[in-house]
Amino acid sequence: MSRKPAPFPTRDEILDWVRRNPQSATKRDIAKAFGIKGAERVELKRVLREMAEDGLIDTRRRRASIKGALPPVAVLIAGAPDADGDVFATPEHWEGEDAAPRIIIRSARQGESFGEGDRILCKLEETPEAEDHAFAAKVIKKIGSGPKRIMGVYRADQRGGRVVPVSKGEAKDWLVPEGKQGDAQDGELVEAELLPKSRHSYGPPRVQVVKVLGDPMAPRAVSLIAIEEHGIPTDWPQDALDEAEAAAPVELGEREDLRGIPLLTIDPADARDHDDAVCALPDEDPENEGGWIVWVAIADVAHYVRPGSSIDKEARRRGNSTYFPDRVVPMLPEALSADLCSLHEGVDRACIAVRMVLDADGKKIAHRFTRGLMRSAASLTYQQAQAADDGKLDADTEALAGPLADLYAAWRAATAQKGRRQPLDLDLPERKIELSEEGEVLNVSFRDRLDAHRLIEEFMILANVCAAETLNGARRAAVYRVHEEPGPEKVDALREQAESVGLALARGQVTTTAQFNRLLDQAAGTDFAEFINISVLRAQTQAYYGTEALGHFGLNLRLYAHFTSPIRRYADLIVHRALIAVHEGDGAPDGPRPEDEQELRETAQHISFTERRSMNAERDTNDRYLSAFLRDRVGAEFEGKVAGIARFGIFVKLDETGADGLVPIGSIGGEYWHHDADSQVLIGDRSGTVISLGQRARVKLLEAIPVTGGLLFELLSLEGGPSPAGGGGRGPDAGRRTRRGPGNAPRKKLSKGRIAKAKAGRKRR
Repeated sequence: MSRKPAPFPTRDEILDWVRRNPQSATKRDIAKAFGIKGAERVELKRVLREMAEDGLIDTRRRRASIKGALPPVAVLIAGAPDADGDVFATPEHWEGEDAAPRIIIRSARQGESFGEGDRILCKLEETPEAEDHAFAAKVIKKIGSGPKRIMGVYRADQRGGRVVPVSKGEAKDWLVPEGKQGDAQDGELVEAELLPKSRHSYGPPRVQVVKVLGDPMAPRAVSLIAIEEHGIPTDWPQDALDEAEAAAPVELGEREDLRGIPLLTIDPADARDHDDAVCALPDEDPENEGGWIVWVAIADVAHYVRPGSSIDKEARRRGNSTYFPDRVVPMLPEALSADLCSLHEGVDRACIAVRMVLDADGKKIAHRFTRGLMRSAASLTYQQAQAADDGKLDADTEALAGPLADLYAAWRAATAQKGRRQPLDLDLPERKIELSEEGEVLNVSFRDRLDAHRLIEEFMILANVCAAETLNGARRAAVYRVHEEPGPEKVDALREQAESVGLALARGQVTTTAQFNRLLDQAAGTDFAEFINISVLRAQTQAYYGTEALGHFGLNLRLYAHFTSPIRRYADLIVHRALIAVHEGDGAPDGPRPEDEQELRETAQHISFTERRSMNAERDTNDRYLSAFLRDRVGAEFEGKVAGIARFGIFVKLDETGADGLVPIGSIGGEYWHHDADSQVLIGDRSGTVISLGQRARVKLLEAIPVTGGLLFELLSLEGGPSPAGGGGRGPDAGRRTRRGPGNAPRKKLSKGRIAKAKAGRKRR
């Protein structure tokens, strides 16, 4: 008995099958699925062609696909994090007539975060139950970054113009088609948005100006550039401002009264807020003779910033405060950050405090947390506190001589434990940029590193450890500060760098901070001290926030969480709420909500991203201020050290200001230079001369570009190194005498033997 042929499928049946089988939708697959054979295949081709003409499917590729539908795996373009820290994305390629679907990014990897414009390969799943998105995307891998917006200086021409990027990492200009420049005038700082790239467009990307920011050389424009370039939120929702203005001081109530304890705030002279206070008292317990009671009191931000409030949502979105020489972009509204949550002298303030008991050797033997009401006995600067310890009391510190002496005595006991713990002991100077009232750079110097700084730092670390121990012991969901140990590749590279200057990094199966500290001790007092400190820092992994207590390698601590700065870090606010839940139980109005704890992983990833965003913005701003400071000294000569090696040149860091700039490869000597990335060296092809990190250099400033922060140097002399290009020729065109360098020469790996031989030759010279 012959089988009855299957009926020919309808359009809807074909569409439904293609939708369910996007990976197997060739014409042959469709025919096989519906049992279409022989002459009916001609009919199938006709139907598919008509469906394509009607815009129902796309047959231009080998497989048929639903017009405007998404495949199970696609490349997405990430948007900026929203107020809740969620990242939504859109498909890189979308040909539907309707708007592209909204897709939420779900990352399973700890510490992973995405910025606006990142290209991400994802597996997609429909989410019909969700109201604010159509798909959820599980990240497979990040492909690259391609920001949707750029910032630069607009340069007009007859055909529209171009945008010259302010970012040093962006070399190409962006074309502005005629009519897409908006109100921008030649030379103005603008923000531009990439225009869609058609299938037939070639050449540089095209953009349209979406925002005019004004004169890039105006005073105080430097930090504005960084704020705009890195997408740091500055505008406050009105609801958040209203909530902050409505906040009121806290009364004692059930809080512990700490107003009789001589708590002090010790901060930089230009501090914009005061969120931590400290004091130390001799322990009167006869069983702890010679011991100390150390109090660390932190502003009770959780009382004012309730979970789910407008302030909370905006604080989470910002993640942290961002500090520039001329301004701060705060995490909290000023009514809180500069007033009710700031521990001002002589004013009652709500706090969460930890009472730590140290024995005579400085070892912590007990601690407890409490919610209290405190009154700062004084707001001191680091310089005042240090002068008092040196015996130079002033009007503010004379009455506090006893409390300050106790504080320093307790700290000196605690430093004994720090010595046994062996945290990473880096010594890197911090730059200080001084501005006039008009925003012009007056001076660039290095901040003094005082015992007062070390005292506050050590007690804050102890308080953070107490918070982590309490939360981990209570098995409470929290956000920890995680710093993992460096990988073997980075350690091996550091060992090579140390050996290049005659120092040694011990080998061992387990990497420890003590190994690094022994290397730092070897370098101390030598010409290579700064080079080794920077190299050790570069060998470290980047710290991040995570929900697992994986420890802090740099501090050599098993448990660590940020507790001491809730005014400026959202991570600390999360820790405060978790501590409230430990001591007051679930359901406290200012404790964590169940949904907050369920989303902790995403929150940790988000605030890790915002921290890196702020660090980059602050670094870029300092570079631009340094370039502006040196703009009037073009042609001057400076002493410095080689701070970076690249195939296209060397970076020299100036002794005077700490600014660094590029010496192009073509202007160094009259020979080819081979770049070895592993050893961080350049080796001359003809002479065998080696250029490595830490070498002393004398350079001439050729160009300073404040809008990008770039500095261009000419090499005048290099310790044990080559002469400038062309046998001593100087000037901006000197490098052009060299026909090619490693950037366009065939790269070949240098043998370790040749590298060692070249380095030995350098030492003999």
